Amino acid sequence: MSLEYFQVLSVALFSIGLYGVLARRSTVLILMSIELMLNAVNINLIAAAAFLDSAFVGQIIAIFVITVAAAEVGLALAIILQLARNKSTVNVDEVDLMKW
Repeated sequence: MSLEYFQVLSVALFSIGLYGVLARRSTVLILMSIELMLNAVNINLIAAAAFLDSAFVGQIIAIFVITVAAAEVGLALAIILQLARNKSTVNVDEVDLMKW
């Protein structure tokens, strides 16, 4: 397989994730879409590193992206659970905690 196939897959996954972030109202689905976008970037990094012989640079950066994604999920799920307890909804349109 060539590098273009992996790049097309990465662009398709990133586009689906971007659509999910822009079109969804549930914070859980938005979080899942962000994870899909991060995984699309990881596919692109690892494929580029494999085809360009860049001495594991793509894999190392992908590990950092996975670490940031795990931290983001932990923090976002804690915020979502707190919102669900206080407001009894996780709908983005109905959450107005920051308003005065």
